[in-house]
Amino acid sequence: MGGEIRSVNSLSGGESFLVSLALALGLASLSSNRVRVESLFIDEGFGSLDSDTLGVAMDALDALQSMGRKVGVISHVHEMTERIAAKILVRPSGGGSSTVMVN
Repeated sequence: MGGEIRSVNSLSGGESFLVSLALALGLASLSSNRVRVESLFIDEGFGSLDSDTLGVAMDALDALQSMGRKVGVISHVHEMTERIAAKILVRPSGGGSSTVMVN
């Protein structure tokens, strides 16, 4: 939309997620000596991104991790599983129980 000023009410699902992710990353980078943010957990939203934007978001999370921050992502997006080395998989076993696997 070429620099047009828009209301946040007009953002798509993917755009809303990107704004939220940018705010979370910005807050994490503003941590000081007194208050250190070492962990960041993100629950879903990645499925609303196109593949290029997903790559940009994953690059940002990789950069945070390389600075020593712990980044937890809860997602079902298959493309992400190829880039994330450590995984905790939770699968329903039936009857209200689940199986947890750590890879």
